[in-house]
Parts: sequence; structure tokens; C-alpha cells
Amino acid sequence: MSRLEIASPKRAKIVMEGLYKDLERRIESSPPGLCPVDMARAFLELCHAQTCGKCVPCRIGLGQLNHFIKDVLDGKATMETLDVMEQTALSIMESADCAIGYEAANMVYKGLIGYRDDYIEHIQNGRCTCTYNQPVPCVSLCPAHVDIPGYIALVGEGRYADAIRLIRKDNPFPTTCGFICEHPCEARCRRNMVDDSINIRGLKRMAADYAGEVDPPACAPSTGKKVAVLGGGPGGLSAAYYLQLMGHQATVYEMLPKLGGMLRYGIPNYRLPKERLEEDINAILKTGVEVKYGLKIGQDITMQELREQYDAVLITIGASTDKKLGLEGEDADGVLSAVEFLRNVGKNQIMDLTGKEVAVIGGGNVSMDAVRTAKRLGAKKVSIVYRRRVADMTALPGEIEGAVAEGIELQTLKAPAALDVDENHHIRGIYVTPQMISSIKDGRASIKPTGEENIYIPCDVLVVAIGQNIETRHFEEAGIPVARGKIVTEKSGTFENMPGVFAGGDCASGPASVISAIAAAKVVAANIDEYLGYRHEISCDVEIPEAHLDDRTPCGRVNLTEREACERVCDFEGVENCMTEKEAKQEASRCLRCDHFGYGIFKGGRETLW
Repeated sequence: MSRLEIASPKRAKIVMEGLYKDLERRIESSPPGLCPVDMARAFLELCHAQTCGKCVPCRIGLGQLNHFIKDVLDGKATMETLDVMEQTALSIMESADCAIGYEAANMVYKGLIGYRDDYIEHIQNGRCTCTYNQPVPCVSLCPAHVDIPGYIALVGEGRYADAIRLIRKDNPFPTTCGFICEHPCEARCRRNMVDDSINIRGLKRMAADYAGEVDPPACAPSTGKKVAVLGGGPGGLSAAYYLQLMGHQATVYEMLPKLGGMLRYGIPNYRLPKERLEEDINAILKTGVEVKYGLKIGQDITMQELREQYDAVLITIGASTDKKLGLEGEDADGVLSAVEFLRNVGKNQIMDLTGKEVAVIGGGNVSMDAVRTAKRLGAKKVSIVYRRRVADMTALPGEIEGAVAEGIELQTLKAPAALDVDENHHIRGIYVTPQMISSIKDGRASIKPTGEENIYIPCDVLVVAIGQNIETRHFEEAGIPVARGKIVTEKSGTFENMPGVFAGGDCASGPASVISAIAAAKVVAANIDEYLGYRHEISCDVEIPEAHLDDRTPCGRVNLTEREACERVCDFEGVENCMTEKEAKQEASRCLRCDHFGYGIFKGGRETLW
């Protein structure tokens, strides 16, 4: 056998693996707004091609299901077709010999249940419930719908101040989000089809670092209307900013000494340097927003008084209290909530943890902030105690990697069972029950006890980071509906029989991301404007660069670098380094400009108003 004949199978394998990688990238970059019925057809055909064809359910059944879906898409199906499809899918699930056949039929069955309206729309009206024009993925997935292709193009041309102006049309916290945004916009970036998603957050950070001080746009003429905004976090400040631009006088009531809410008192300085947060807050205050500090609603001023003094009242108090473990001894000395722990650090009330052992319960971003802060406060050993796997943690992968690099120990698959409190009522340790992974429910693996004995983890300080709650007592007393710890509003953020009162952000939706709070603020500001009798429009006159026709050859993604772990763990200075101008220009050039090249609702233009 010749060398050529020996090498051929190897080359074929490499080519096939490359094709599978291409397929993975295409699936990853599947844009939002696709017809779910057509997606079901595509995945069904893929599964059908992968089956061995030995059993009738796969060979014949999946082909029949595919035929039915094509009838639905072609307008040839009836309502009875859906019943037959459901029965066929169930039959295949019960009789298929392999997992491919079962999962393919199960996917169709779940679709018939989960998005039946889309099937009915095709059958009865001959059209999709989805939009005919697919949205630009990054813009669609950004909760605030920031014009991402636009500001990336501006960064690519070195017009950093214009990039900040364009971002502020939809998000008045460009600098803050450049540091800490969870960047959902990158999830379906079409650049994934070529190599990897654009570093959108990194480019926003770069624009903020290089733009210098950028003044906000001029406000519309005064309407004479006054709006009280309860809460000076990202949601409240964003709403106040847009209301002020519309010509209404916004007054923010903040119970703490400084503005920023959880941005200031919940996110440590190493992730978001507070002098950079001040840049965004100062720009908001330049519009004329007034602030009253140190006033707590229900204690220093009531809802009734505010309704008498203002034309509208907006509740954006966020989620600033903690959830409890529900274990005996939770009130012991040394047991803190993550909210309290991080807020004290934000107030410069520093706890000396030198030589102490600290355990943090939870697997989200807040728990990562707590452990990394404890390490910087001198703790000898810091552990995360989490009842699931690392893969199940809700914290961003970069946060988990950063914590591990700084020497944090991950104690996973351990559920808190009991607290060990000494005779002086001080925490001494925690007993945890070993867990094992179990069945998958709603796309997430559940857990169950292994049956082994509880494990003891000693600690001098225990920080609980299992979620946040909302202070609702006064609002309930004022007649505002509250259920399951959240303020319950109409879809527009209003309340029945309570005109002029609105709510939005975490207090209405539950704890969410910063960009989600900003998005909610945009909506509720527009609704307040309409309630007050106006229809102001927020616009931006920045001219977007024309899209270039250059070839987009494969090119690696520029990621932000970090200071060395051994250096950064000794202080609270910023961890991430910014891109250089050369790196930013290259990263911006990777953008496929989906807003221009025949893809999405922009059709070569853009949404300049909202």
C-alpha cells in the first residue's frame, strides 16, 4: 500500500471534522427571528440523515414527519395534520431503537406543544408569526437595542466620541457597560460562521477609554412636568436621563450617600472602577436631573406625598436585599449576605479578613464578586460552596476563571445542610451534603444526595450569595400590588386604579442584568412621556460610516488581557486591560456589517429614533 493510500483516510477525517465544525458554527450563529417550524424541518432532516435506517420508526417515521412539516410550510396542511403529527411523534418516541430517532421525534413533539401558534398561523393564514425581515442578531439580542454595528464602525474609524454619542441614544451607561455588561449581543453574532464572535463589549470599553469627556445631547424644551424617580441605580438613572432629554424635570430619590445603586455598592472596584462609573453618572446629571440623597421611601417620605408633589412617580428600587438560607443559626455573628458584604466594601467600611477562612455559598456573578473581594481583604482561604457543577454556575465563565486564577477553591456538588455556631454565637463552620448529578429537567441537570455522610467545611466568615430580594413592605402598604417578592405591574409598567405611578427594572422583573434594567427604563420613560401627554422621540444625528466591500478573511478575536493574578489580588485596581487602537481597528474590521448587507430590518438604513 502506498503512502498516499495510507494518508487519504486521515485527510478525509480532517475534512469531515472541519465540516462538522462549520456546521456547529452555523448552528451557533442561527439568528433570532427564524421561523421555528422551518427550523424544526431543518433539524429533523439533519437527524434523519444521521440515523442508521435499520428500524422503521426512524427510516419511515421521521420521513413522514418531515413530509407533514413541509405540508405546513407549503400551506397544504389542515388542523387534523397537527394531531397526526403529534401521534406520529409520540409513536416514534416510544418505538425508536436509538437516541437519534427518539430525540428527533421529541423535538417535533415539543415544538407542537411549545409553539403551536406558529403551526396554526401557517395553516390558517399561510404565513409565519415571525417577522418577514430577520433582525440584525446583535441589535436584536441587546435588551436596549443599541446600534452595535454603527458604533463598531465608528470605533473602526477612530471616531470614539461619536461612538459614545450613538450608544447613549439607547444606553446612557456606555463606560459602565464597557466594563461589566454580560454582552448577550455576542451570542448569535454571524461572525461565528467565519471564526468567532466580535468582541462587542471590548470595543465599547475601548471607545469609552479613548473618547474623553462627551457631553450629553441638548434637552427638549421644558414641558413643566415633574417626575419622581425612586432609586438611583442603573434603571432609575437611565429613566431620569431620558425623561430629562424629553423636557420633563426628573428628581431621583436615593437612600444611600451616592448614586449608582448596585453598580456602586454591589460591583467591586476591580471589576468597575468607581471613577469610571462617575463618568456616566456625571453625564446623566449634566442634563439637569436633580437628586435627593439619604431619603428612604416609607421612612422619610411616603408614596402619597410623592403622588401629590409630582405629575408621575416611577419606582425603580432594584433588588437590594438578600435571600436567606433557611438554616438554624443564620443570624450568627460572621454570617453575612453578599449584598451586605459588598455594600460595606462599597462604602469603604472594610472588614479585615487577614488570616481568616471564608466560605461563600452560591454560583452566580455576585458570589464571584464576594470571593474575589474576600481574597483582596486578606483572607487566608476562600471557598465557593455550590450545590451543582461548575458547568451549571450562572456566573460568566470569565468570572469563574478569574476567581480560580486568584486562588479561590471551588467546592461543587455540596448542598448546605447545617451551620455550626459556637457558644459565643459565632459561625464556626458549615455542614454540606454531597450531591450527584441526576436527570435533566428543563434543559438543566438536577441533583440528588449521594447518600454519603455530610462534610464539614470550617469557616470564620460565611457569605450567602443565593439571590436578591426587593424591599416591598411600604409599597404594599401604599396599595401597590406585590406578589412573590416582586411589584406586579401592567405590561406598560402602570398599575390599575393608580394613574401616574409606574414601576420598572429589577423590582418588577426580578434580579436581572444591568443592560436589562436600562432597557426597561427606556420603555417606562417612553410610557411616562405618553401618559404626560407627549410623544417625544430620542434621536442621534451621528453619521454612520459606509460599509466597506473588503473581503472578511478568517481572523482571530481580540480578547481583553488581564493584570497578573499574583499582582491584582493585592489591590482593588481594575483587572482588565483595554485594547490598543491597533487591536480595536482590527477587531472592528471583523464586523460583517449585517445592518447594511441585506440582512435585517435596517435594509441599509437604521433606526435613528425610538
